[in-house]
Amino acid sequence: MEREELERGIRFRSLFLLIMGTILAIAATNVLLGVVGVLQETRSRPLTVAERAQYAEQDVARRWHAWPADTVFPAQVEYLGLSRVRQSARRVGIAPEAPCASVVDPSVAAVLRQHRCRTMLRATYVDQTSTFVVTVGVAVLADEEARVNTAADLPVDDRVGVRPVAFPGTVTDGFGAAQRQRTAWMGAGPYIVFSTAGYADGRPRAAVAPEEIMHSELWPTAQSIAGHIARGLAAPPEIPRCTQGNVC
Repeated sequence: MEREELERGIRFRSLFLLIMGTILAIAATNVLLGVVGVLQETRSRPLTVAERAQYAEQDVARRWHAWPADTVFPAQVEYLGLSRVRQSARRVGIAPEAPCASVVDPSVAAVLRQHRCRTMLRATYVDQTSTFVVTVGVAVLADEEARVNTAADLPVDDRVGVRPVAFPGTVTDGFGAAQRQRTAWMGAGPYIVFSTAGYADGRPRAAVAPEEIMHSELWPTAQSIAGHIARGLAAPPEIPRCTQGNVC
């Protein structure tokens, strides 16, 4: 009887040890697989096409607040005037960041409000002769799709858009809503870049014949300045080749 109990005890211990060994083996395998998974996740690898696209989109979308104001609105903007003459415009000042609807005309404000425009950045430039004044406004949308939808609803009217920003004590002092000769906008990534232009001498729109504006260098200058800023904001970034830089 005692011998049978002893044999049963031995068999029980053997079975227990076998079960525990199996459990430990499974646990060790899981740990090993987890370590391999972590190593695979942390090891640098080439970015996929989707990851590269996402990186570029996110980089462009954060520039409005990640970049210094001097980078968004450069102090000098080089451009080609009429007859392909190289010219430059200088920045007179940068306005404080403002709610989108508060610095545009009512018909434009309604559209920006509807599409949840985040904020508006504005700066004013003059050409190298201080004859033309141009205010550029950068409306920040949630993403490029939101910008496309917003742009589709904007009124087609060159009398409305971003409001001028004048800086007292400068040549822009007399640039107000009545002095706007033309307004326009262009898309760039998640941004709508507005522009409005006029003469530094304070001439109102009503005092300038439409054909004079058509043949003036005013509007090409305004478009060049706004285009320079739009291209800078939407320029493709340098994308790393790998998840941890350029070394995979």
